[in-house]
Parts: sequence; structure tokens; C-alpha cells
Amino acid sequence: MIETFGSDQVLFLLIVMALTAILAGFFAGFFGIGGGIITVPCLFYIFNSIGIDKSLIMHLSVGTSFAIIVPTAMMSVYTHYKHKAVDLNILKTYGIFVVIGVVIGAFSAALMDTKSLVLFFSLIIYLLALNLIFLKDKTKLKIKFNLIQRTTFGFVVGFISSLMGIGGAIMNVPILKFVGYNINKAIGTAASIGFLISIFGTIGFLTTGIMMQKNIPLSTGFINIPAFFIFIPITIIMAKIGATVVHKIKRDLIAKLFGFFLIIIASRFLYEYFNF
Repeated sequence: MIETFGSDQVLFLLIVMALTAILAGFFAGFFGIGGGIITVPCLFYIFNSIGIDKSLIMHLSVGTSFAIIVPTAMMSVYTHYKHKAVDLNILKTYGIFVVIGVVIGAFSAALMDTKSLVLFFSLIIYLLALNLIFLKDKTKLKIKFNLIQRTTFGFVVGFISSLMGIGGAIMNVPILKFVGYNINKAIGTAASIGFLISIFGTIGFLTTGIMMQKNIPLSTGFINIPAFFIFIPITIIMAKIGATVVHKIKRDLIAKLFGFFLIIIASRFLYEYFNF
């Protein structure tokens, strides 16, 4: 356990968390995502290295990721809003169904074991990575975003995001583009939806962790306190930088490179599944 760690080991863990926070924060702002796609795998290995019960590692990683996303998403939304790239009206309908999916997903995750969550995470990341690699920003197809579509897409995105500890924007950006939003407004609006996901995801994993009475070191419910405080200041700063940069450069190449990076993450997690 972490109580037996020497000062060098503790310092190393802090450095790893800080570096992870830099990447997660930047991509959170740049792609309008919450950064959970990077944060969850890193927290998984960090918690594993300090001896957290393996049956709870993924739950703790996902819950902590949501808590970290809250202030990061807030900063990302504020920056995109200043660039007039957020459609708050979408929250009145689509956002409601996303929240319903998140709440149901959080309680469903509590009933799943870590191995199942790891498999789910890796398979979804593969799909999201392929979407980024083959993403076409010049798509001009526009359809009406009716109630049935908002209900279906909203619930699915919320449910999947809840099981993975992500802000859901990596799914919401393509969806919003498909219904007619330009790329910058899709990113900004997805960030606002991600803020909702993070709030209810945090509440869900905090509540389920407390209800299950899991006594995890340095944690409340399924949220690790030290990781939360280390990540927050760094991710907030980097999210602002990422959100500013995206409005100044073309993101096609970066999106594809990020897609390949996600394939590496998914492959590593799939390896963990077969060796769990």
C-alpha cells in the first residue's frame, strides 16, 4: 500500500500524475473532451501500483476521472463560450437524456466487476479511435435533430460515458457535426454537455462508493482525494490553452494522431483484460 512507499516512490507518482494532467487538460480543451480517455488508463496503472484492491481499481479510476473533469470542463466551456462556440439551447433537450443515461450508467457500473469495465473501455476506445482517424470535417450532411434522435443518442452517450469516466464529447462532437453544427461549435457545445456528464457522473460514483461501504485508502466513495487535488490546477490551465489553440489551427492531423494514440491505449487495456 501507499503507506509503505518511500519518498522517491511518492515523488515519482506525483510526477506521473502531473504529466498525465498536462496531457488530459490540453486535449480536454482542444477536442472539447473531458480528458477521461487519458486520465482513466493512467489512474488505473497508478492505483494498481500502490496496491488498491484490483476489484475496485476501475471504479476508482472512473469516479476520480469524473471528479477531475468537473472544473476542467467548466474552464473549457467558458473559453469556448467566449469564442461564441457554445449552443446552450441543446442542453434543454439533448442534455436531459444524456444525464438520464449517466445516472443509470453509474449505478450499472457499481454492479460490474473491474474486468468487465476494462473490456468495455478498451472496445469503445477502439471504436472512438477509428472515428477520429477517419473523421471528415468537411462533411456537409445536415439532418433535423428531432426528439427521437436526441433521446436515443443522448441516453447512449450518457450511459457509455458513465461506464468509462469520460465527458462524452468524443462521441458528441461527431453527432453534433452530423446534425449540422460546424466543427468549432460542435466542440464547444459538446464541452457544455460534458460538464453535465461530469457533474452527475461524480455524484453517481461518489454515492455508489459510499453505499457499497468500500474503504479505499485516501478516497471518498469512488473518488481518490490526492489525485483530484493534483490534477485540478494543472488540467484547468491546460484546458484553457487547448481550447484557445483549437480556434487558431487546423485539427485534422492532430485528431488522426490522437486516434492512433487511443488505439495504443485500447490495445494495452485489452492486454490487461486477458491478463487480469
